[in-house]
Parts: sequence; structure tokens; C-alpha cells
Amino acid sequence: MKWLLPEFIEDILPAEAMRIERLRRDVLDLFFDNKYELVMPPLLEYMDSLLTGTGHDLELRTFKVVDQLSGRMMGVRADITPQVARIDAHLLNRKGVTRLCYCGAVLHTRPAGPAATREPIQIGAEMFGEPGIQGDLEVQRLLCEALALAGAKNVRLDIGHVAVFRSIVQAAKVNGEQEAGLFEALQKKDVPALRDLTKGLSSSLRNSLLLLPELYGGKEVIARAEKALPAIPALKKALATLRALAKAGSVPASFDLAELRGYHYHSGVVFDAYCDGVSGPVARGGRYDEVGKAFGRARPATGFSIDLRSLTNVKSKKRK
Repeated sequence: MKWLLPEFIEDILPAEAMRIERLRRDVLDLFFDNKYELVMPPLLEYMDSLLTGTGHDLELRTFKVVDQLSGRMMGVRADITPQVARIDAHLLNRKGVTRLCYCGAVLHTRPAGPAATREPIQIGAEMFGEPGIQGDLEVQRLLCEALALAGAKNVRLDIGHVAVFRSIVQAAKVNGEQEAGLFEALQKKDVPALRDLTKGLSSSLRNSLLLLPELYGGKEVIARAEKALPAIPALKKALATLRALAKAGSVPASFDLAELRGYHYHSGVVFDAYCDGVSGPVARGGRYDEVGKAFGRARPATGFSIDLRSLTNVKSKKRK
């Protein structure tokens, strides 16, 4: 049938389109009330610019096309956050704290899950120039307010910190191939593979890596980690940050010290938001201080993005 759309790509019909548009306006108004300024990055960019600072985390998710004008490879954005970081670092070039927000479609080569679309509508907010924990707290609070607008129930955050794993492998001085293997094993919580990959490490560092998959739960996980993990300065600092977030957070949170989503992209705290009525995370965020450096201007940065279509479904279910 000539009119069939590609798999995991679909039209949005009037009723759903109106719900999405209303929620988009409500969430953007919330961002505006909190002094976040709207930007609209392009759908297409040259690949070397689009993936700058993101490592390998977005490359496989990005559709690639050849620009008929220049002959250069271009990509259809799979995530708007790196584009906003480029705007802050390269175009605005402001001093002090800058707050930016956005909303637009992104395109993925593969769906994120069995029921996911390959064309999510991403809405989010990013804060630049604030290195302290108050920045992480502000974006988490703003995220929870946005979820509340949609009537999300039982909102909870799953929080990690990429420096926990990173500091251990740096202390172990493993090569890039071994680090990649350890990363993959932790993502899968594959303890037998971890045992094999850590055989040559010191007992202290090996035991630390083997313990990471078990360090999941409430704030008691942080206390356990502080006792069991080595006294590496970057690791101690990461745990202190998580402890402060646990103390100051206003919504239920769990902590996962093996969470490495966006490992080559994020530099500190990472978090996923969950709520009733949505399978998988409805929003994701974290700190990515290194991305601005890739655009020629080192800049602390943290923020989040929401899958607006999933969030709209929550609001729709609430009204029924």
C-alpha cells in the first residue's frame, strides 16, 4: 500500500494533536514563568556539529543524509539538548547563568522501546553557567512541576552519577576496550561478565565494580557506597552530591550507582523520571558540563527533556 508510513512513524490525529498542543503551551508557559528563554534549533545540521561533545551516544540513533548543496554529511537531530548547548556556547556567549528552553520533533533510527515512536516530540529546559547543586535541584524541581501540569501520578526520580563508575575505571587505568566492556556489562547488570572483565584489577577496585549493580535503592544506598567504595576524591565528591540531592529533593527518589545512560555525554548527575501510566521513563536529564567545551567554551550545564507525547497520554488518561 503506497500510503503506509514507515514502522514506528505515525500521523497525529485532531484529538491527540490538540492535547499535545495544549500541554506544549502549558509547559512552555511554566518555563517562561521561571525565566527560561525559548530557542528553536534547526532540524538538520552537519554531522560534525550535531554530534560534537556527545561521544558515541547519539551517533547510532541519528539519521544521516547527504547535503545536495555542499556534498557534506548531515544528520536529522535525535536530541535537541546538544543543539541548545551549541547555541549557548557559540551564539549567545553570555556571562553568568543562562536558562533556555525548547520544543520540537526529533527522529530516531530505532524506537527506544517496543511501543515507542521514532518521532518523539521533545520539550525541555537547560541551565548553563551554574556549577553547583542548586542547578541540579532547580531543573529537577522544574521537571516535577511540568509533570504535575499533566496530572502525572506517583512521580519518582531514578538518580545516578556517571563519576562513580568513571572514577573507579580511571583509578584502575584500564584501556578503552576494557572500559567499554565494563560499561556494557554494567548497563546489562551482567555480574558474570563483570567478574571476567575485572580479573586483572586490584581486589579493592574489582570489588567496587562488582558491587555497583547492587547499589540501587533509597538513600541508604549512598551510605553503603560511602563505606564500601574506595576513597577516590572524584568518587567521594559524586557521593556527596547524591547525598545532598537526597536530603533536599522534594519528590521520591531512588539511586542507581550503576546507571550510566549517556556516559560519553553526561559529566555528573543523571536522572530519569517515571510516573503511573507510562512504561519507561517519561523524562530524562542530567549534567553535561563538557559539551560546551567542545564548542570552544567550557560551561557548566544541566537540564532535562520530556517526551511530550507520552506526557500527553498521561493527561488524556486522567480526563477519562
